[in-house]
Amino acid sequence: MNRRHVDAGRLTAILLLTPFLLWLVCLILLPHLGVAVLSLREKVGPRQYAFGFGNYARFFAQPIYWQMLLRTTGISLLVTALTLVAAFPVAWTIAKVAAGRSKAALFLFCLLPLWVSDLVRAFGWVMLLRETGIVSRALQWSGLASGPVELLYNDAAVVVCLVYTVILFMIVPLVSTLEGMDDNLIEAASNLGGSRFDVFRRVVIPYAMPGIVSGSILVFTLTAGSYLTPILIGGKNASWFTEQIYAQFITRFNWEMGSTFGILLLVFTSALVWLALRLSGQSLATTVGGRA
Repeated sequence: MNRRHVDAGRLTAILLLTPFLLWLVCLILLPHLGVAVLSLREKVGPRQYAFGFGNYARFFAQPIYWQMLLRTTGISLLVTALTLVAAFPVAWTIAKVAAGRSKAALFLFCLLPLWVSDLVRAFGWVMLLRETGIVSRALQWSGLASGPVELLYNDAAVVVCLVYTVILFMIVPLVSTLEGMDDNLIEAASNLGGSRFDVFRRVVIPYAMPGIVSGSILVFTLTAGSYLTPILIGGKNASWFTEQIYAQFITRFNWEMGSTFGILLLVFTSALVWLALRLSGQSLATTVGGRA
């Protein structure tokens, strides 16, 4: 009887996991393996190919490519830091201050931007920041500007729009982590003479670290892999690495080099995520699973 229950449990687990495993293998693992193999293929003649690391050597031989990768990484780290600063007060309010319907309403307001496509959101920012946009007209009306002000096509506009786009992916992990923190911890720290800053630094931040790390990983990877927002908001001045991937695949029909760029972006961002986990003392298990 016990053996039958064990076999039934195993069969149930296999049936439940099969769709997820198929999705993981067919839509993630196999495409990435295909891109990795394609990145090792070099064109040596008409319809003649050889396998090697020539594409990677050409990447590092052209400073404009790896400098663009470093630039994209630097801006993505800046967006991650600004998103954390902007999201933490919101997450704290939802988790510890609001209650009942107000908590649900705040969370709903955070979800509202996801109801609109990335394209519509990006064009919304274009309407706000262009020369004839709302912000430019408001500056002229208030006397702060004597003429039309072009706020698009610069790094600052790209950073602001990216923070707006990915902030929800920082808020959700923070809320889920902070909700599990006992309020008595904060009260005890205050009773022991800790100032608000000391309590925040020595109690709240360490407890929220799994949410901070998981949210930062999500925001950083989404930002580094973003294409639509940097291109529409930054224009030709964006110099985003994903633009080069698109150009290699679609404009130049050089799938081998485009695959190389994609693999390098994946490896570079994964290495930074691993380094962040090591420096923060976190692991993927605690980051994804949260606190016990």
